[in-house]
Amino acid sequence: MYFCKIATTAAEFDEIAALNYETFVEEIPQHETNTERRLVDRFHNENTYVVVYKEQQLIGMLAFRDKRPFSVDGKVGGPVEALLAAYDTSHLCEIRLLAIRKAYRNGRVFQKLAQAIYTYVYDRGYSAAVISGVTREEKLYRRIGFEAFSEATGTADAAFIPMILTRANCLQMQQQIRLEPMNFYPGPVAQTQLTHSALSHRSLAFEELYAKMQKKLCTLTNARHVSTLVGSGTLANDVMLGQLKAVVGAQRGLILANGEFGERLQKQAMHWGLNFDSHQVAWGAKFDAQVIRELIVENAYSWLVFVQGETSTGVWNGDLIEALADIDIHICIDGISSIGATPVDISRYLLATAVSGKAIGALSGLAFVFSNEHFTKNDAPLYSNLVHYQQQKLPFTLPAYLVANVVEALAHYPARFDVLNTRFKTLEQSAFARYKLSDAQGYPMIVSYQLPTEFLEIARLNGLLLHDESGYLKKQGLAQISIIGPQFDEAFKCLQRVFEWYQQVK
Repeated sequence: MYFCKIATTAAEFDEIAALNYETFVEEIPQHETNTERRLVDRFHNENTYVVVYKEQQLIGMLAFRDKRPFSVDGKVGGPVEALLAAYDTSHLCEIRLLAIRKAYRNGRVFQKLAQAIYTYVYDRGYSAAVISGVTREEKLYRRIGFEAFSEATGTADAAFIPMILTRANCLQMQQQIRLEPMNFYPGPVAQTQLTHSALSHRSLAFEELYAKMQKKLCTLTNARHVSTLVGSGTLANDVMLGQLKAVVGAQRGLILANGEFGERLQKQAMHWGLNFDSHQVAWGAKFDAQVIRELIVENAYSWLVFVQGETSTGVWNGDLIEALADIDIHICIDGISSIGATPVDISRYLLATAVSGKAIGALSGLAFVFSNEHFTKNDAPLYSNLVHYQQQKLPFTLPAYLVANVVEALAHYPARFDVLNTRFKTLEQSAFARYKLSDAQGYPMIVSYQLPTEFLEIARLNGLLLHDESGYLKKQGLAQISIIGPQFDEAFKCLQRVFEWYQQVK
């Protein structure tokens, strides 16, 4: 198996110098010979080298550099921008020293380097990359998206053609040569087909489809009612908190937080003018049910809001309900990433929220607010007014293709619970376990890790995307693996192989 990484060690830099000599002295006579059989590039200290391994052997490389002048500037007689009027040259980099050992010059190795090129250029925001391509390999360069922008230069023994790879071509070529990365995101979830894109939401057929979705959702959660909105989980939580405000008025409540989304609930509640206290514990920590119970009793709180499955940390808070079973209190939960991941009975909650695009496994775009009673009072603006949704069968436009997609996703329940649970156990027993953020109880949707930054870069270069780009994750130094995607089993096997290899070469 072939692996990519950014070179960081002295041993790798020595191998790079050896391959540089082998390719650009002995094979393509650009430089003088020497007894050490090593060639250190003149821009070595400014280069970022991406190298390809066959197990433990370094077999290929290329270098990225974005300081001017580029080597190709000299070859075309001045700044390349003069020849690139038709392209976006606002943030260019140069690719140099592309070399593969002769015994390994096959499509798989070149594809591995192509994947690394697309990832590196795109992730770092370059508008394009330029290269002096060896003329005898021009077809190969074109095959991965490069375009010539000038005549060939150099000598008969070492001829090169100036070429450019645009940012747009990085995405296009990933799809064309099937190098699209596999991801471990907690949404959106990849879909294989969409239907009902032209069905009117005012038609009888849509009403039947919508009723089917509502029934399946209520069966899944043991809820009496569900209202559907076009929007995100944040919208669903806003609607939930707005209805809670209508129910409890000025009565004081408690909002819990042990991660990003508990903290977000607190911010949303402030905007609604809810009267509440906050109970905060560290990210990844588990709430002490007895402490929560005592707070409720001592302060006579009339309501409680918390995140059932804290997406940012992977901690399960759902067992709090059992500890509070004998207390008369309105409970509302953010079930955005828990509903669909594990069986959730919300019959004892006042309100709960979910979305289509997380654990349920459908397209993003629909938000759900579950309730166990019909409400009559709510002064919230119409689009976020739960009473309006409950009184009107279809108050606003709902895209039929999203509804149909949810119906299709729900057809996989309850069997999907077993699938997710099996995946979760696989994750819990893997080599990643020692990097877990928290020892608190998790749930079969997502796990947060404190992984080495170098490994996250390696995973990306090898077409495996962990969930680590959100601002709140970067701030906490976290990366996440979600198990809800259809490619998880295949992707996780690849991730494990890359991780095993990384442990050997780091």
